[in-house]
Amino acid sequence: MNLIGKKISETRKLKGLTQEELAEQSNINLRTIQRIENSESEPRGKTLQLICNTLQIDLEELISIDPALKGNSITTKIINGLFLLILNLILVAIIGFMTLDTNANTNSVFGGVLLSLFIPFFIVVFTREMPGAERVLKFGFGYISYLVLVTIFHGFPTGFSTGLFPCLLISLSILYFGSEFIKIPQQTD
Repeated sequence: MNLIGKKISETRKLKGLTQEELAEQSNINLRTIQRIENSESEPRGKTLQLICNTLQIDLEELISIDPALKGNSITTKIINGLFLLILNLILVAIIGFMTLDTNANTNSVFGGVLLSLFIPFFIVVFTREMPGAERVLKFGFGYISYLVLVTIFHGFPTGFSTGLFPCLLISLSILYFGSEFIKIPQQTD
């Protein structure tokens, strides 16, 4: 029996309901309830919501039982990791091109500064529940790597005078401290 089907079955029995009563109260076909409890199918979307409402189960709690529904599969982790790697490379390439490039002028450096403010700001807005250190590790490891590589290959004075290091430090600071500066009211139900 899958974990969700087991939890639904246990909760239904604790509430003293038969499968027929659960089906009637939740407006779901009896055969669907039987398939869910016998692990022949997994409820999704509206069906899962209706069952949770009838049994007075918190949907998030029920989903957290099943690791497959939470997206913790190894494939999901690999895809997420590759996405974060590509995102970090793109962010670093943009800021590096706008500041460290030999054709960079004052306008492009100013654009790099603006991007180093706004891109991390939007990352913080969409990940406001994430701790700052985790956010820096996920979205800022490209900045840190670039900072180290430029220091090794071009030297600290070059990185600083071109405006690259200030841009990278601004970005890392916003990623780490951003949720302190951006107080977004929590939604209450």
